[in-house]
Amino acid sequence: MGNLSSPAFAEAMNRLWVKFLPQMEERVGTLEAAAASLAAGTLSAAQREEASSEAHKLAGVLGTFGLQEGTVLAHEAEATYLVDPQTDPAVVARLAEIAAQLRVMLAGRNDPSSN
Repeated sequence: MGNLSSPAFAEAMNRLWVKFLPQMEERVGTLEAAAASLAAGTLSAAQREEASSEAHKLAGVLGTFGLQEGTVLAHEAEATYLVDPQTDPAVVARLAEIAAQLRVMLAGRNDPSSN
């Protein structure tokens, strides 16, 4: 096993980040759309299941990149969508907030000046 703090490892992780970023951004977009649909009272069962699935995938990949907070947020969204969130304003607001926080997290990790 190589040195996980080596420049070569960091460079490899950065290349993987760039490769997976569009997919991660798309998944966050799915969560944003689901939260908006929930707020409007139009969230379908299929959209809810997709949001839960995409949140699950995000949780895993964010953890891979060391974004533990992102993993926790994504797991929270996954669990909330799994139990069929109703239009409780607090739940709607929390799901929108999670999606927004994940969006900011992706943007921050992608900013080379933040390394």
